[in-house]
Amino acid sequence: MKYINKLEKTIIKKGSHLIVGIDPDKTKFPEFIKKKKNPLYEFCKFVINITSDFVTGYKFNVAFFEAEGYKGIETLEQLLEEKKKDFIYICDAKRGDIGNTSEQYARAYFDKMGFDAITVSPYMGVDSIEPFLKRKNKFIYVLALTSNKGSKDFQKLLSGKKHLFEIVIEKFLNSGYYNIGFVMGADYAKRIKKITSYRREIPLLIPGVGTQGGDLPQLLKNLKNEYFLINSSRKILYAGKPTDNLKIYAEKVRSECKKLNDSIKSLKK
Repeated sequence: MKYINKLEKTIIKKGSHLIVGIDPDKTKFPEFIKKKKNPLYEFCKFVINITSDFVTGYKFNVAFFEAEGYKGIETLEQLLEEKKKDFIYICDAKRGDIGNTSEQYARAYFDKMGFDAITVSPYMGVDSIEPFLKRKNKFIYVLALTSNKGSKDFQKLLSGKKHLFEIVIEKFLNSGYYNIGFVMGADYAKRIKKITSYRREIPLLIPGVGTQGGDLPQLLKNLKNEYFLINSSRKILYAGKPTDNLKIYAEKVRSECKKLNDSIKSLKK
């Protein structure tokens, strides 16, 4: 099944445009998790189990797993082997390298681990991410306009009358590939309106809501398609206090996730 078909089907079935970012920072784990034999696995599994009623899928930030060495990679593989059916699984790795290197990344994250999609950096050009694009049932989200402060350093540079990020978007839209979407920060609502008005079928992955303070009502007011995913990580993962017991922490995480999903659904109407 092509990714965009799976995305549309999953959004409708789950009644959600929310995707939870799995960024497992061990320094922020609750005490009851730290006591486990494999806290990294236990925390991720805990979060996935208690949020699955309100989300379309999960975005795994692989840096948090790589930081733990081979045990972290084993944990990531274990979580993916146990992944829930009918959910979207995105690899947040921001890869992009010469073709033969990208081919190995594509083998690792698509062929071996089974992710549905991956985030990629466009800096080295279209050919650097073609190995990902050639997997027709997989998908890439190209970094276009991100929500970090440093985005102005390069993404907003002018080349003629266009910003660099606009050139990136146009280049990939005209590449001949159709399994491409973009990462756009939630605080760029007007830019998101422009791209989703121009091409209503383009999937967007939108970080920046929650801890980063993106304006959710303004964002949803300007979104002009149904293929978007809004990511929230820290605000959901660490909704509880480190000293909370399992029941209280679970209630806080579940409540935060439900509240955000309810807000998205309410504001979309």
